[in-house]
Amino acid sequence: MSRPTRRLVIAVRADPVICGHSGEARNLAEVALTRGFDDVRLLTWPVPALQAAGLPLKPLDRLLPYSPGITVERPEAVGDYRVPDGRHLAGLTGRLVELLADGVPTVCLSMYLVPHTQVINDAVTAARAAGFDPKVHTIAKAVGSDVTNVIRNCLREGRFGAATVLLTTFLASDEVVAVSEYTRDEIIAAAEEVDANCGTGFAGQCRRRVTVSYPPIDASAFLGLDPEAVDAALARRGLRRERYILFLSRVARAKGIYDLIIAYGQMRCRDDVKLVVAGTGPALEHVRAMAKEDDRIVFLTDVDDDEKPLLMAGCAAYALPTKPEPDFVETFGIALAEKALAGGGPIVTTLTGGTGEAVGDAAVIVEAGDIGGLAEALDRVVLEMPAEERADLEKRARAHALAFDRAAVFDQLLH
Repeated sequence: MSRPTRRLVIAVRADPVICGHSGEARNLAEVALTRGFDDVRLLTWPVPALQAAGLPLKPLDRLLPYSPGITVERPEAVGDYRVPDGRHLAGLTGRLVELLADGVPTVCLSMYLVPHTQVINDAVTAARAAGFDPKVHTIAKAVGSDVTNVIRNCLREGRFGAATVLLTTFLASDEVVAVSEYTRDEIIAAAEEVDANCGTGFAGQCRRRVTVSYPPIDASAFLGLDPEAVDAALARRGLRRERYILFLSRVARAKGIYDLIIAYGQMRCRDDVKLVVAGTGPALEHVRAMAKEDDRIVFLTDVDDDEKPLLMAGCAAYALPTKPEPDFVETFGIALAEKALAGGGPIVTTLTGGTGEAVGDAAVIVEAGDIGGLAEALDRVVLEMPAEERADLEKRARAHALAFDRAAVFDQLLH
């Protein structure tokens, strides 16, 4: 096997995790093969470790394959039971050191500061200290939960030392990017708070250095869908085109699923359309219990990447009434942009976090947490919206979302 000439390593929670950023990593990896990288690797976690963490996972037997040239590495833990934490981190870091030691020019991209950026920083430091002289360029991408979950919780609890470590880790990379303008603003605001309490100078560095790189989407998977394939997919699920409202996301409180279930009970259109809840997550069982008396609410927990765009294209409306919670704020909303590309009924969502960047001016907006307003908006979309207005929303939504195609995002990020 010939020696590679240019390598891309992405440290991320990859498939089978149900997470927009695992899709981001896949899309960047696929484009990298067309941009001169002849060794592309996803450095991620063993499947048993993901299962043990309780993360929502896709069906293991229906994962999309990666193109030849992309290697998914899941290093085993280092050490035994006497090392209660850090065993898998040691495996990830050690494997990256091995890759950096061979002298191949390498770009290392991390998604999630905790712990993937730390893995890359530690591996680069170790490789240099060992005298390997790695030819490496590092990029750290701060995604939603880095700020809204980890950093904000540190600040809320007065744990400024931990927040300082996180910001130092982030800024130690050669390039630092955020997943949206909203996220960039949140990073700067968090840095200002740490500076005010600790006398540090993080905010100025963040203003100068942090740029925005939106999530890359494989637009081709959502465009030009075969109408017969859409109808066939719906028939397999006992659904009909434009006869259901779709919620397709992680089933969690912050996604507004409780509001949507309650709102559906108030809707006039419930006699005409079902509510399809597609996904898994921490609130799934509770939401199932809430809906057990309503046979018009359908739960789908095994939707794969092939079926997703077909369900989106066939719905009467797509609802994601996401709302800010202490542990999560929607910092972009990848599913919103995917839905815009797929077409179908209008998007109904809220202006929470970065969702406005995802949908532009081509969605029906309701106030976060306004259950009555959500019911009214969906009733209007399903029962009253003229065909011309629906078609106009669909056209403008798709045009806006095309800016997030993976090739354009890759070229901007790895310029």
